Parts: sequence; structure tokens; C-alpha cells
Amino acid sequence: MKQPLAYIHPDAKIAPTVVIEPFVTIDKNVVIGDGTRIGSNVTILEGVRIGKNCNIFPGAVIGAVPQDLKFKGEDTLAIIGDNTTIREFVTINRGTASKGKTVVGDNCLIMAYCHVAHDCIVGNNIIMGNSTQLAGEVVIEDHAILSAAILVHQFSHIGSHVMIQGGSKINKDVPPFVTAGRDPISYAGINSIGLRRRGFTNEQIRDIQDVYRYLYQSGMNTSHAVERIQAELPATKERDEILLFVRNSPRGIIKGYFD
Repeated sequence: MKQPLAYIHPDAKIAPTVVIEPFVTIDKNVVIGDGTRIGSNVTILEGVRIGKNCNIFPGAVIGAVPQDLKFKGEDTLAIIGDNTTIREFVTINRGTASKGKTVVGDNCLIMAYCHVAHDCIVGNNIIMGNSTQLAGEVVIEDHAILSAAILVHQFSHIGSHVMIQGGSKINKDVPPFVTAGRDPISYAGINSIGLRRRGFTNEQIRDIQDVYRYLYQSGMNTSHAVERIQAELPATKERDEILLFVRNSPRGIIKGYFD
């Protein structure tokens, strides 16, 4: 349903069941899937792909050019998955030559005034609280929850199933399955409540806790702890996910509270 007061570029590909409210602007080279609703005063710029059954609230700006001085006008994308809600005044910039795209996955809730900068990769089932800000090339893995007013430094990596306290400043990588908070941001334990809600067994949670005891409570440095985990703890999917994350962290992981 197209409102007469909306502007839609004739080259945009809009599914017939998309609802478009007044004063929306949709540029060329845009694709929007079935069942999506675009609220009033939303601006969707060139290079945007929006999936099915999304809900974009008034004032959001999707696909603006990156706030990056290296950007030279290259053709890049901003991709939004299916069943994702983007609340009021969210800004999501498209990619640069670095990755070519900014991605927000399926089943996400991006609350009001959040910013997702160029080349960020935001996974599936992510919640970002009001006014949380992602700098360029941040990666957030599935099922992470970022509370309100969090600042995430460029190139930071946030693992799956984490829960991060509101107001945190993230300048190191946050490994999977943990809670984190305080200032400076620190490991605060296992996200056991979130893991149980998502079907993790008590045995899986105990295995995760064992890994993090080596990393944060043994007194060993990170590289030594990784060696001991590899040698002494049985291989599990969760253990190996944590080890892979830590080994591939050029920024280094967050510290423990008493480190």
C-alpha cells in the first residue's frame, strides 16, 4: 500500500504487501520484501535490501553513506534480514570497500536512536537497547543482548549469547556466553539465565563455566590459559567456540573485574 505523499523511486523493487506510510522516501536500487511496514518519515537510500515482515518505525534512516573519510562513493549495500524491528530514529549506514556491506540479521530488535556504522555485521536474534552506538566494522554474533547507551569501539567483536550492561564502553572483544559490565568493561560471569532460556543444558553451562575459570580465575595469562584449556578440558562445541574466539581476537578479550 503506497501513500500518495511518499516518494518511491521508479527503480525500487517493493513487494506488493509492503505498507508505506506518508512522507517516506525510498531511493533507487532498493529492495523491500513482503509484509514489511515502513513508518512515516523513514528514509531508505540507495543500496538497501530489507527482508520480509520487518517493521521500520518513523524517522529511521537506512543506507546513508558511511561516515568514513575513506569512502569514495563505491557501490555498497545495507542489508536487513527478515522479521527485524527498527525503532524510531535508528541510523544504519551502508558499507565501504572494506566489506562492501553493512548487515543486520533476522529477528533483531534495534531500539530507538541506535546507530549501526559502515561494515558492521550484526547477527540474528540481536537486541540493541536505546541509543547504543556501533562504530565501523563491529561484529556481533547471534543472540547477543546489548542494553541501552552502550558505546562500541570500531573493529570490536562481540560473541554469541552475551549480555552487556547498559552504559558500557566496549574497547576489547567480548567472548561468547558471558555477561559483562562495570567501568572499565569487565567479565562478570556466565549468562546462565539467557543460556537456559535458549535450551542449553546444565552440563553445557558447567562446561562453559569451566573454560572461563581458566581464563579469568586461574591467575594465568590468556595464552597460557588457552593452552591449559586445550590440554585439560574435554572438547565440546562450546569450548571450541570460546577457544576459536580468543585465538582470533587481535584486540584481545575483556579483562576480569579483578585483573
